[in-house]
Amino acid sequence: MARQPSDDVCSLYSVHAESIDRVNQSLPDSTVLLGLAELFKLLGDQTRVRILMALSAAELCVCDLSEILGLKPSAVSHQLRLLRSARLVRFRREGKNVFYSLDDGHVQELFRQAAEHVQERDVGGAA
Repeated sequence: MARQPSDDVCSLYSVHAESIDRVNQSLPDSTVLLGLAELFKLLGDQTRVRILMALSAAELCVCDLSEILGLKPSAVSHQLRLLRSARLVRFRREGKNVFYSLDDGHVQELFRQAAEHVQERDVGGAA
């Protein structure tokens, strides 16, 4: 059976050298690309995303996060260690409690834009 042409693939292979050169010059080095890949890998876990979304609303201690997520404090602490190692969250100690917050405005903005993007796709019905 003959293969039908697809709407999402070029029907004629043609290289556009000027575009390729411009893109190659704008790509970050491999260290940055690796960091981005690791960041998105961390964000690929629903529990970690829920933690970050909760922290975007308020600074919370491990016990608060445990209640919100319905997880044991040790499980929450494990996820927070991963997020802290990626510099997505920071903590401060107050007496016997440890409070977590998003590391900086970049993390807040990343989540705001990602949520906006997902909601646009849901509203527009795009796949």
